[in-house]
Amino acid sequence: MDVFHPRLLVGRFAECFRLYDAVLPALCGATLARGSAAGPYAGWDVEGEGVLALFDRAMMAGVVDAGGSSPDDTSPAGAGLLSDGRGSGVPPYGGGRVMLVSRVEDVGAAADLYVRYGARLVAPPADRPGWGPGLRTAHVCDPEGNLVELQAY
Repeated sequence: MDVFHPRLLVGRFAECFRLYDAVLPALCGATLARGSAAGPYAGWDVEGEGVLALFDRAMMAGVVDAGGSSPDDTSPAGAGLLSDGRGSGVPPYGGGRVMLVSRVEDVGAAADLYVRYGARLVAPPADRPGWGPGLRTAHVCDPEGNLVELQAY
């Protein structure tokens, strides 16, 4: 069911695909469930549960309006933080490297729940037939700017 799993947003999709396609089976028994080195998406499962997915960063930037985050951004993870670790300006979405993904029954209701408790809606609920049959998503950021995709299919 892929209840909650990480998705890496990558600029060098084919290289990352080759890496994870080689190491995930050996490390945790994951098998390729969807996608290929051609991108823009690939996912590996263990016993039917998603354990890792890759998605083309430039495509995601187009969906959530990344503002100043470049798809080729290579800034260090701590860039933009004050000395005490607080953000000096939270990036549009977590710096654009990792996204948490949660499969939900109702994308709109889940997005409303996130927003009610402090998340920022960055992409409203929308059908995404180009991403998969029957797929509907919304995207929110937590208070630190970490991107969360809510999906139903």
